[in-house]
Amino acid sequence: MTSKVDEALGYEQARDELIEVVRRLEAGGTTLEESLALWERGEELAKVCRRWLEGARARLDAALAEEEPEGEEDDSE
Repeated sequence: MTSKVDEALGYEQARDELIEVVRRLEAGGTTLEESLALWERGEELAKVCRRWLEGARARLDAALAEEEPEGEEDDSE
């Protein structure tokens, strides 16, 4: 479950933090407990990013759907 703070994160903020989490995991040197906490944080950040991208896709699809009827009329002339 994402927190209210995570929901307020912008895409770029969540992406940048996710990159840092992955970097720390790949670098190693953390305890098992720290690694698990980083993994869980990464999963939450990935969900935030996915929601932003899905929202952007929906907006693009809606914008394209609004243009289609006009485009079809132009093709019939």
